[in-house]
Amino acid sequence: MQPVRQAFTRESADARRAALIEATAACLAEVGMAGTNVRAICARAGVSPGLLRHYFAGIDDLVAATYAATSDRMDAIFAAAVAGAGADPRARLSAYLTASFRPPVTDPELLGAWTAFWALARSDARMAAIHADSYAGYRARLGELLTACGTADADRLAILLTAMVDGLWLELSLDAASFGAEAAVAMVERAVGALV
Repeated sequence: MQPVRQAFTRESADARRAALIEATAACLAEVGMAGTNVRAICARAGVSPGLLRHYFAGIDDLVAATYAATSDRMDAIFAAAVAGAGADPRARLSAYLTASFRPPVTDPELLGAWTAFWALARSDARMAAIHADSYAGYRARLGELLTACGTADADRLAILLTAMVDGLWLELSLDAASFGAEAAVAMVERAVGALV
């Protein structure tokens, strides 16, 4: 009797890249940029360092791709929140702003990765460009939602509300016991009620 051979399956290039990006985000969340290296990423992804170099020019390229992918994932979450809010412009605005206080955006691991991205954006031009594009896109979509509500000076108000949401998200992520997600939602709703 011959041994049964397991079928060999090769993952697609997209799946391998996604696994490396996911592993990088997890490493950043767990050990920060100082502990995020090729060996740690590859061990977490279950691949060889050669495979990382096959898909990315190096760790800097992989970290940049991880920031872009994380930003894209957040955009999709916010877009889904708006789509699920129906046609009312005020409900759509509320959904967009308060999605930051709901899972999966409140995942504690996201804080570690996001703070690493923010730190790198201060010293790395490519990361700064990803950051600028990501935040410009968020503010532009927020501005569109504010305009749909009949708000004047939507661009400046989008900056204010983005800073408020980021600050509340950061505080909530650092110390969930200080106030809860529902309190953050109530604060944003109160601010929007006064401003819109």
